Amino acid sequence: MLVYFWGFLYSHYVRFWLKWILRLLTGKCELQRLLGGSQAGARRTLSVERSLESSKNKVLRNAVHVEEPEVEKCVRDVMKEKKIEQKDTGFKTNLHISLLQISGYKKLYLNVENLRKVPYDSDNEEHEEQLIELWNLLMPHENLKARITKQWCDIGFQGDDPKTDFRGMGLLGLVNLVYFSKHYTDEARQILSHSNHPKLGYSYAIVGINLTEMAYSLLKNGALKSHLYNVVSGLPQMEHFHQFYCYLVYEFDKFWFEEEPESIMHFNQYREKFHEKIKGLLLDCDVILTLQNTKKP
Repeated sequence: MLVYFWGFLYSHYVRFWLKWILRLLTGKCELQRLLGGSQAGARRTLSVERSLESSKNKVLRNAVHVEEPEVEKCVRDVMKEKKIEQKDTGFKTNLHISLLQISGYKKLYLNVENLRKVPYDSDNEEHEEQLIELWNLLMPHENLKARITKQWCDIGFQGDDPKTDFRGMGLLGLVNLVYFSKHYTDEARQILSHSNHPKLGYSYAIVGINLTEMAYSLLKNGALKSHLYNVVSGLPQMEHFHQFYCYLVYEFDKFWFEEEPESIMHFNQYREKFHEKIKGLLLDCDVILTLQNTKKP
């Protein structure tokens, strides 16, 4: 109750007077202080995003909802509204970058969500080609004897037809698996080998799809903002989502073997523990979670 009361008090009264006092002392509005006082990345963009969202000014509040083509005009409108000279190129450039990151994050989520909603279709030639590509990347020395075969269990699917395993995450699950196997082939084969451990083994493909759900949920609830705002100075793309997924696969395999679960029956417990670990890392405004960074000596 006290927390709620303080939040109400701060947002409706304290924040206004605090901003007013700081403006008197510095001669700058809140946006000028934020965009001029911190380095590019999540710290700056998250602060700008919060400032715009909590503004009483409609032009500023709407700024977090503009799409990429409208960003340049929006920057001019904000500067006009706050009486900031258009020749202030530093402010203009930094606000432009932050708004691109904010709008790009929203667009990325929509693109990921759209791919997730596409069901795997065994009558779709492109879908089938991606599935066969996954097999060839992971099992280069063994040919599939048939499209429907128990061999799929060798790379961690549950039955003889993988299409049933993509129901939850749709085509997104397959695209993630193929991306990791194509761009980090050695690591993917190594982790597949780990997953066949006689005591600590797990279903590689099923766990991979589960980690797609984890990456998707972190993107959806905004937890990935710190990471993505630090990784790209502009519009986050699907490539950046795939790279984060690769990080999760690589790190989960390490985590699983470090924890040494008694049985695969405890998967959900350890999956949640790993999830909490990742969420904790993402609370750091300076965080960057990519496989390239992880593998640096």
